Amino acid sequence: MQLRNIAIIAHVDHGKTTLVDKLLSQSGAFRENQRVAERVMDSNDLEKERGITILAKATSVVWKDVRINIVDTPGHADFGGEVERILSMVDGAIVLVDAAEGPMPQTKFVVSKALKIGLKPIVAINKIDRPDARHQEVINEVFDLFAALDATDEQLDFPILYGSGRDGWMAAAPEGPKDQGLAPLFDLVLDHVPPAEVDTGPFRMLGTLLEANPFLGRIVTGRIASGVVKPNQTIKVLDRKGNLVEQGRVSKILAFRGIERQPIDQGEAGDIVSIAGLSKGSVADTFCDLSVEEPIQAQPIDPPTVTMSFIVNDSPLAGTEGDKVTSRMIRDRLMKEAEGNVTLKIEESADKDSFFVSGRGELQLAILIETMRREGFELAVSRPRVVFKKDEETGETMEPVEEVVIDVDEEHSGIVVQKMSERKGDMVEMRPSGGGRLRLVFHAPTRGLIGYQSELLTDTRGTAIMNRLFKAYEPYKGEMAGRVNGVLISNEMGEAVAYAMWNLEDRGPMVIDPGAKVYQGMIIGIHTRDNDLEVNVLKGKKLSNVRSTGKDEAVRLTPPIRMTLERSLAWIQDDELVEVTPKSIRLRKAILDPNDRKRAEKQKEALAG
Repeated sequence: MQLRNIAIIAHVDHGKTTLVDKLLSQSGAFRENQRVAERVMDSNDLEKERGITILAKATSVVWKDVRINIVDTPGHADFGGEVERILSMVDGAIVLVDAAEGPMPQTKFVVSKALKIGLKPIVAINKIDRPDARHQEVINEVFDLFAALDATDEQLDFPILYGSGRDGWMAAAPEGPKDQGLAPLFDLVLDHVPPAEVDTGPFRMLGTLLEANPFLGRIVTGRIASGVVKPNQTIKVLDRKGNLVEQGRVSKILAFRGIERQPIDQGEAGDIVSIAGLSKGSVADTFCDLSVEEPIQAQPIDPPTVTMSFIVNDSPLAGTEGDKVTSRMIRDRLMKEAEGNVTLKIEESADKDSFFVSGRGELQLAILIETMRREGFELAVSRPRVVFKKDEETGETMEPVEEVVIDVDEEHSGIVVQKMSERKGDMVEMRPSGGGRLRLVFHAPTRGLIGYQSELLTDTRGTAIMNRLFKAYEPYKGEMAGRVNGVLISNEMGEAVAYAMWNLEDRGPMVIDPGAKVYQGMIIGIHTRDNDLEVNVLKGKKLSNVRSTGKDEAVRLTPPIRMTLERSLAWIQDDELVEVTPKSIRLRKAILDPNDRKRAEKQKEALAG
């Protein structure tokens, strides 16, 4: 059977996963009576909740006796490590662009990687039925983007389709015909994407995706570059430099057939398959026949830019809500994560009680923490910090800088420009993007962007859309103003009393509910001034034996500020931690005892002085 391997590239929310749903159903991958979940490719709980694709996944359909392997790629740059490797598995790409928003930074990020390795793109303008669609301008923007990314003449001569992934149709003209469904897209893939290239020689495959299966152990997915592989065959694994990692037997070969993975008798060159049975082979390693000596060249991966400390939870409430609390359990879980995710870097501290986890962005790390707390882990995490570098020639400090694109209503553009300049962002472009909105482009240090997302939404009443992309390491931009408010800290352990919280309302808003468990050193509110204040939230009302006329038996509290995980990570300072358990997210000082805290502050001042 002939093969075509293709990736779907698009920005977050431009409709990749919905389009894959329709491709599967129109190619007959589902039975007539089969119940299918919406966005079938977003398989894990967090993907379904957030409506984003985090892990790249493959599927396959048969059209006119040709098997088309389709890879759904993540749109967020934080999960870009997935994208770079996947593109080495495919021969073509469908670039899906929103008819109103046009090409966005994440599209640019993946497209630049795709063009660099010589893929020929097909451009699909999606959501053509939007009232604010502007397809002609969007096509010009796509062409300009390709030209700016040094596309070849052949790549610039891309075919264009218009349609609506949700309604399940694509056509060569914006107005249709709509009655052919997605057949024009399938036919174009067969015509435009070259058949899978195959080298001659023994079996070789580059590992691109890795997962742990409770029954089969490690499963590595990749595209077979040459030769065939069969179950029970002995193969070896070479790392990027050609060193032997391990030798072992293939226990099972699985291939994508629709949304299911089915065992097959042999994997042939050009097909995308999953191999089980080897315990050490990882992503970017070459799985090959025993006679092969040279590994396949793997794409280099962009460096991690943000790091956080994962610390064993040592609060007085440790172990009351989660069952995985020891450093050994946390270490094993992080090492398992690092195996499958090459963009994560994990280092152990000298005391073995904390781990430095570096990744592409705070969203990637927040997703990891959220996944761990759902598995029953308890841990404390520090504020994200950027990874600095020293310039080898000049010796000056370099920091990561990102390209930030903000789409905002004109009336809110002033506050956005002001806040970005406070965060050392340089504006490089400002242009109208239709419908009374402006598109602002900044180059800003990652340091200043940590925690800006929630502030931006507050400033623009939830109407702004921000997209970020790692640009380069540039010279250090200087000091930046941090949080202006201090915090309210509990000085006792117990349960918060509504009456005490009511009395403290003029000191600042609370971040806990009445009845919440608190302990000494835990942050319970935001102080209206710039200093920290220790308060007692356990103080109940003094009762007397004189009955009052009922003037004050009901205490009316202002609702507390809800601190989500991402918001907490962005808000805390360097001397504070977020305590994460399966049931709660608490904020606390790193040093709980007030006397120890003062002593540490004095030592810090003495060292600085």
